[in-house]
Amino acid sequence: MLIGYARVSTHDQNLDLQRDALEAAGCERVIVDKMSGAASARPGLAQFKDILRTGDTLVVWRLDRLGRSLRDLIDWVGDLDNKVVGLRSLHEAIDTTSPAGKLTFHIFGALAEFERTLIRDRTQAGLPAARARGRKGGRPPRLNKDKRELAIRLYNERQVPIARICAMMGISKPTLYAYVRAADPGKVEPDSV
Repeated sequence: MLIGYARVSTHDQNLDLQRDALEAAGCERVIVDKMSGAASARPGLAQFKDILRTGDTLVVWRLDRLGRSLRDLIDWVGDLDNKVVGLRSLHEAIDTTSPAGKLTFHIFGALAEFERTLIRDRTQAGLPAARARGRKGGRPPRLNKDKRELAIRLYNERQVPIARICAMMGISKPTLYAYVRAADPGKVEPDSV
């Protein structure tokens, strides 16, 4: 049985093109989602776990309708393989029910893994070089130097409640405590004001 899956990112977008292509491909049923592909919980995709049976084929108009990243797609194909269910993409002409389609998909997966490894290696190699040039990684401080000093001074004077200091500065308590610790390690105490 061929079961189609169509997705658009917003309620304003139209599913007609995908639905027509899936029905022309012979899908007996088409399940739709109207939400971003980045959303991990998509009701239409959740239905497939109950609907798909051994020997069925999940058909999509394009692979990006099923998952936003290659990792998502590889995970889906792995789940489908475990159930002995095929995946067919009309736009990319990939059909994992054939040996050539499986090979093509696994080559994509291997290339994606290779690319992730290269990016990780380049990042790891670049960190020491950046540190040697005086660059520090991580998120920049939320407050500039003057505001950090003011927040620390208010904290140390114990005249203004901590919650009020945080509200005035637009920071959280952990951020305030991190600034105080950086200025004077060992200084931070539990909420005492």
